[in-house]
Amino acid sequence: MAQKLQNITVAAPGFFGLNTMDSPIGLNPSFAAIADNCVIDQYGRVGARKGWSAVSSNGSSVLGSSRGIEAVHEFVARDGTKTIFSAGNNKIFTGTTTLVEVTLPVGYTVTANNWKIVTFNNDVYFSQREHVTLKSVAGSTTLIESKDGTHYAPQANEVLAAYGRLWAADLSNNNYTVYWSDLLDGSNWHGGSSGSLDLTLVWPTGFDQIVSLAGHNGFLIIFGKKSIVIYSGADTPSSDTATFKLQDTVEGVGCVARDSVQHTGTDIIFLSDSGVRSFGRTVQEKSMPMRDISKNVRNDITNAILAQTSPIKSAYSEDEAFYLLAFSESNLVYCFDMRGPLDESGAHRVTTWTAVDPLSFAVLEDKSIYIGKDSGIVKYTGYLDGTASYQLSYFSNPLDFGSAANLKFLKKFNLTLISSPTTAVTLNWGYDYTDSYTKQAFNFSGTVANIAEYGTSEYNTTAEYTKGTLIQTPKVNSSGSGEVVTIGIEAQINSSEFSIQKIDIHALLGRLI
Repeated sequence: MAQKLQNITVAAPGFFGLNTMDSPIGLNPSFAAIADNCVIDQYGRVGARKGWSAVSSNGSSVLGSSRGIEAVHEFVARDGTKTIFSAGNNKIFTGTTTLVEVTLPVGYTVTANNWKIVTFNNDVYFSQREHVTLKSVAGSTTLIESKDGTHYAPQANEVLAAYGRLWAADLSNNNYTVYWSDLLDGSNWHGGSSGSLDLTLVWPTGFDQIVSLAGHNGFLIIFGKKSIVIYSGADTPSSDTATFKLQDTVEGVGCVARDSVQHTGTDIIFLSDSGVRSFGRTVQEKSMPMRDISKNVRNDITNAILAQTSPIKSAYSEDEAFYLLAFSESNLVYCFDMRGPLDESGAHRVTTWTAVDPLSFAVLEDKSIYIGKDSGIVKYTGYLDGTASYQLSYFSNPLDFGSAANLKFLKKFNLTLISSPTTAVTLNWGYDYTDSYTKQAFNFSGTVANIAEYGTSEYNTTAEYTKGTLIQTPKVNSSGSGEVVTIGIEAQINSSEFSIQKIDIHALLGRLI
């Protein structure tokens, strides 16, 4: 007797993001095996990330053969004046459209671009290891050395502005001491209420090295490579342990990248050697649980850490609701959706970006995202990478549709896509773990590219979604059979948004295998 044709729906494909840690067999179909150049949009769909548009126009002339812009910082003065500072090619610049070198102190030599740039008390401070700290007074384009008389600020790799002071750590010859400046004076590190804290006897592991600092809810959080130390009373630091005292320690989890630490307003996110972590504080209990944000891609993250030799960069955007973590050596950005965790472990939805190749990030006061690249400063906006299109790729894990023991004969795909009529899309399908897919390429204007071995396609449009973007419902005939099925959609993003709403599959379930 002939089998009845069944409809199998994959609703919100990829809604749970990537999962490369669990066995793909029987995995929830909302997980994806590939979700590249994607974000999870506010409606829970896998959609195209935005592209970038050039901000600076003279990058090639001022950056030469260097890596590019490796630091970007926006300074907002008390009078509302805004200045963009950036660094690359062993130079410091101001400006957006045109990058203009600042004036450095006479005889000052810059040998690296890994600046930590912070705003404090209407001034801007530039710090990195083995460099005298520089200071821009009220956004001046002439920088001076930060010192109080003959006493210089620490040549620290990490600097934090919090609780009315600058905090510094990670010196070339001392990575176990935290220093703090005088109150409201970021150049005075030897007088007033300035001081230091030696962590030699405090580390829970016996020995560690300071990587990053953070201030949160009145606490000073000191991230070592293998542990974390938390001090209370950071608003009044002193040698008096009755006011500035050790509150808590975390053993076995630390931070491996200074610039991975980001505040979300209610939490702190950072990169440990076992993945991306969230450090939240439960106010009622005064406890500090950590969540494993990157649990579903942990091995991929740890492999990227091992391959990375240059500084790892990150950004958090409240407007876009994502945390970005960039590994320049791997040409890869991990995009974590921060709207909420998937489960009690704290894992978040994650996708990847390629072809962006960021060297630094800055989230501006107006919520814009600036990216430092080899070409200069660019802005995260639109749906082109400069003037070029880019490819979105979504592939499911192998799907057995709840009938692992039956052969599947696919007959037709009904796709529901949010897309411009001119977007070129390729549907992929394959059986039994193959990497060789049958493909059907099409766009919605009626131009068909029959590059598949099987099948023809039909197209229609059912509703308007936004200006220039429609709900498209193409139908693609398919063929072949197998125990499990992998489905993929590739779209060439060219000036228009794109997202995947639903995939309906008409299939016959065959004999038991």
